[in-house]
Amino acid sequence: MNGSRDARASPAIRGAPRHGVSLRQAFFVWLRVAASSFGGPAGQIAVMHRILVDEKKWIGESRFLHALSYCMLLPGPEAQQLATYIGWLMHRTLGGIMAGALFVLPGVIAIMALSYLYAGWGNIPLVAALFFGLKAAVLAIVLEAVVRVGRRALQNRVMVAIAAIAFVAMFVFATPFPLVIVTAGLVGWLASRANSAAFAPGSAYTHETNALEDADSLLGAELPAHAKGTLSGALRVCAVWLALWGIPVAVILASLGPHSTFSQIALFFSKMAMVTFGGAYAVLAYVAQQAVGTYGWLTAGEMLDGLGMAETTPGPLIMVTQFVGFMAAYRDPVGLAPMLAGTPGGLLTTWVTFMPCFLWIFLGAPFIEALRGNRALTGALSAVTAAVVGVILNLAVWFALHAWFHDSTPFRRLGMSFDAPVLASLQPWAVGLSVAAMIAVFRFKTHLLPTLAACSATGILLHIAGVIP
Repeated sequence: MNGSRDARASPAIRGAPRHGVSLRQAFFVWLRVAASSFGGPAGQIAVMHRILVDEKKWIGESRFLHALSYCMLLPGPEAQQLATYIGWLMHRTLGGIMAGALFVLPGVIAIMALSYLYAGWGNIPLVAALFFGLKAAVLAIVLEAVVRVGRRALQNRVMVAIAAIAFVAMFVFATPFPLVIVTAGLVGWLASRANSAAFAPGSAYTHETNALEDADSLLGAELPAHAKGTLSGALRVCAVWLALWGIPVAVILASLGPHSTFSQIALFFSKMAMVTFGGAYAVLAYVAQQAVGTYGWLTAGEMLDGLGMAETTPGPLIMVTQFVGFMAAYRDPVGLAPMLAGTPGGLLTTWVTFMPCFLWIFLGAPFIEALRGNRALTGALSAVTAAVVGVILNLAVWFALHAWFHDSTPFRRLGMSFDAPVLASLQPWAVGLSVAAMIAVFRFKTHLLPTLAACSATGILLHIAGVIP
């Protein structure tokens, strides 16, 4: 009788994974992670670490950091990719799809609802005043990201120099973002192979000396059988995920032509998915400059409003791209009603933005698992992360110019290319709100949502008092 009970309880007989966590149990854990994913990539990664490593003990500290290192070298949002990676480690491809999709789903719903609100009522003075305050707070939050990432990445003068060069290259000389990141990664790779001490590994996510060992985690220290990369497996992954990514883009191009707004959305965000390394804030620097300056889909102020939406809703910050796609199709609806066009415009953006994320994980993770502890890979990561500090600073300065000044003039001389602010167009109340938000964030350590709420409420009060239009 006891033997029968033991047989019924055996995970092997039930078909459960060897670690004993069923797919159904994992669903609710990933749903909890998704609902808690506020505050940008650093906060989201910290939430995953707390739940998956400290609380659930699914995977050990070393494996978590190795997965994070790989995701930070990939184009796209590292927090969503990390969720996909861990979901894949625990429950194969289906687990990765579930974890990655759930991580995005709350943001898809929230940003779509806010896009409708913004497009339909954004010009109402009271709503505009709310976003006036929101923009001021967003600048403080981006600067806080510069400091947070800088503390982790700029461990020596070489890293500081990489960050400074990246900032100057992008802001002053308009160097393409992918070139900056790829160059930094190559420098780190070569320097690590030359045994340079400046590129030694370090991490901001290891806070405790009693970190969970891989062998003590539910997954264990051994490489899972499904995590061993093969050529045939890689070809299958490419065939499936390239089709899911490419076929909708090809159909849109063939049916609407290359100059349609939907075609431009599909092509631009597909390209973004391939070249934007360095995390959400780095991606947003590229998207903001292209969507505003090149395509004219929305204004710089509207881009700031969209980032404010993404900051205040769960999910990756890169969900702001859904707002960008919505507004692009809303402004040029290709014969449809504006709101009706905005919906597929936003969803198309999300599809081509996140579909490659699954491809990178399912294709590369089986091979990258075999490279844990590789010095050259770690050196490339260190250099890329240092360059990202400069890229995020570029984003902060770009936001400041458009949040604080009404007008700017292009400066093009001696290879330099940037927009200089017109000092007469300075908005003192915007500066004051930004400074207040910075004091709240840096001095009083106020959390993200209270800071955003207070600045938005202040914007409304200033409008009611007649101080701003």
